Amino acid sequence: MSRPLRWALLGTARINRLLIPAIRSSPRSTVVAVASRDLARAQAYATEWKIDRAVGSYEELLDAADIDIVYIPLPNSLHAEWCIRAVEREKHVLCEKPLALTAADVDRIAAAASTRDRTVAEGFMYRHHAQTARVSELVENGAIGRLRMILGGFTYPQSRAADVRLEPALGGGCLWDVGCYPVSFAQYVGGAPPVRVSGWKQAGPTGVDEAFAGTLTYQNGVVCQFHAGFRAAYQTVLRLIGTDGVLDVERPFRPGPLETLRLQRGSSVEQIVVEGSPAFLDEVIDMEDAALGIRPARITLAESRLHAATIEALHRAATERRDVEM
Repeated sequence: MSRPLRWALLGTARINRLLIPAIRSSPRSTVVAVASRDLARAQAYATEWKIDRAVGSYEELLDAADIDIVYIPLPNSLHAEWCIRAVEREKHVLCEKPLALTAADVDRIAAAASTRDRTVAEGFMYRHHAQTARVSELVENGAIGRLRMILGGFTYPQSRAADVRLEPALGGGCLWDVGCYPVSFAQYVGGAPPVRVSGWKQAGPTGVDEAFAGTLTYQNGVVCQFHAGFRAAYQTVLRLIGTDGVLDVERPFRPGPLETLRLQRGSSVEQIVVEGSPAFLDEVIDMEDAALGIRPARITLAESRLHAATIEALHRAATERRDVEM
């Protein structure tokens, strides 16, 4: 490669503070620009993070010829629109989860990406970590016998009154924000597509779900039960229960460089230590490989489509208070 891949940030969201160091730690990448609809905000952000170029328009940023990859951390409802606009301007895209709020929008993104021969990948950082690969390997190799039940959860206290996560029009709500993590992990290790879902939600003052609980039944008989919320203490949990054992993952969705899995089989308990890369680095490497044509992105658009369709079905089940067939 004659030069580093040039990344641009389409927005100044807080999540950028985790991605920028990861991009800069890779010799194959560099951050060259940041955009905001407020030029002064973009300029202040560029100064803070030592980014060379600040742009006061998303469109202007996408029109730049010297950008290879665009990272999109915008509110959920804007993801599909700006993914499509970016690939139409010949950019590869890493879009923060969820990629889109409907399966139909994922189809639109996939069609645009195929037409322009560009990669669009959904930003689930945990999927690129060594811990996730180790969990999948243990399940596939029968460490807990045959997988039967998945228990997952992600809660935290959402204290910012004006946060976009509380805006219905912007795709807010705890299911899309954090409930998507246990759903996504279950889809990854479940071994089959879901065939039926049920859900319960509790709405807050703005109308978005501030608490959600759901059940997913998979084609192979595996069942996932999960919860998510904005009004409970911070907690992440993932437990995989099989016919012969139980695997507990203490930090499933934001793993660090050193994690420990707990594998119990009868009265025997084994601590499995997993070493991984710094946060978000493997996600950046995956995007680099895809942009350079080395290998496809790990999270496929087919997987993202199933994810969006499952979340849609869960919302419908909770709203209509009935099981929904997939």
